[in-house]
Amino acid sequence: MTPELAARLVKAYDIRGLSPQELDESAAHLLGAAFAELTGAPEVALARDMRDTSPALAEAFARGLREQGVDVVDAGLGSTDYLYFVSGRLGVPGAMFTASHNPAGYNGIKLCRAGAVPVGEGTGLEVLRAALTRPAPAPAAGRRGGRREVALLDDYAAHLHSLVDLSGLRPLKVVVDAGNGMAGLTVPLVLDQPALTVVPMYFELDGSFPNHEADPMKPANVAALKERVRAEGADLGLAFDGDADRCFAVDERGEAVPASSVVALVAKRLLAREPGAAVVHNLITSRGTVEQIEEAGGKPVRSRVGHSFVKRLMAEHQAVFGGEHSGHYYFRDFWFADTGLLAALHIIAELSAAQHPLSTLVDGLKRYESSGEVNLPTPDPAAAVVAVEHALGDAAAQLDHLDGLTASFADGSWFNVRPSNTEPVLRLNAEAGDPATLAALREQVLAAIARA
Repeated sequence: MTPELAARLVKAYDIRGLSPQELDESAAHLLGAAFAELTGAPEVALARDMRDTSPALAEAFARGLREQGVDVVDAGLGSTDYLYFVSGRLGVPGAMFTASHNPAGYNGIKLCRAGAVPVGEGTGLEVLRAALTRPAPAPAAGRRGGRREVALLDDYAAHLHSLVDLSGLRPLKVVVDAGNGMAGLTVPLVLDQPALTVVPMYFELDGSFPNHEADPMKPANVAALKERVRAEGADLGLAFDGDADRCFAVDERGEAVPASSVVALVAKRLLAREPGAAVVHNLITSRGTVEQIEEAGGKPVRSRVGHSFVKRLMAEHQAVFGGEHSGHYYFRDFWFADTGLLAALHIIAELSAAQHPLSTLVDGLKRYESSGEVNLPTPDPAAAVVAVEHALGDAAAQLDHLDGLTASFADGSWFNVRPSNTEPVLRLNAEAGDPATLAALREQVLAAIARA
């Protein structure tokens, strides 16, 4: 494989590309052998999603492991957080075959060390990227690795139930859009509660995604869920991405619940049990959420965007919880890993206890106006960041470069611009105290980018 293709496939957080055009069985075989060497573990757990190419890629990866004398633990079909559960429960590294929210033509691999510790750029992915450009290593001398199958989905569901008190739930109707992804397998196990009426949408496992892409961050992909929530008179709507590690909520009016509000909601629940605990948030989480973490007695810890950064800080601070704008929610009691369904259980439990609609609950958590994430195709994102700093930096009360450029202003408004790790796109997030101030700030940033 050429270095250029290897660089496209092995990204900052995972491995992902068109399959089989870019990520084929030969590449998976090389990656399996390299992962065996990287971890030095006697066995590795594998799980896969419903994409057509996932079984063959998993089998080729397993062959690479076994040729190096590593035993394979085949956990079968499951969500990414199920793979993290298997890794944590068994104490083994893991590989999940999925392209998450990407369209049907893609596939990929998410990797972790024992205990669901992430493997990213700087912690192993650079080693795997280099391995793709070399011939396959010779099989290890001695024994060939074995293979065993495990069925731990029921244990996974039981573990999630052990972390949220679901006793005394009031009757709730919940519409769930699985997007033909892995939530169609895991949601029936986890939300099987007498008080819950679950209205399923697109629960059939189908990697061709016949209804819509399994990417709830795109408004078009949750339009049907919003309509169904209103039509059903439901209390809550939930949408999951293709590998079901992310969760997005819709209130009873069919309005999207900002991820920052979910972070505040779950953080306050967990801090009530453990005052003084740390909560990790990425740097584009709402300032109002950070304030509420502090008011609840928590210690907010600011992170770069991306699961490897959040998880590392969570372990360093023994944080009870972490959250991102992208619908990733991380829990100390889930090996610091992200699980969309555990976040969903917290939302359901809080809604049940609140005795009023979700919209009222969420309105009490929202303090500032947010732009949401604006993705701007840009030939040179790094140069655009520099141009924005030159144009607006002098007016800011504070600048930092933790992840791209964050500028904070005396009136409490702020913006962040950062290059994407995977495509020539600049991502803009901004927040202010009122819509007019937000609109003006947004236009200033966009004008600076246009001049870059």
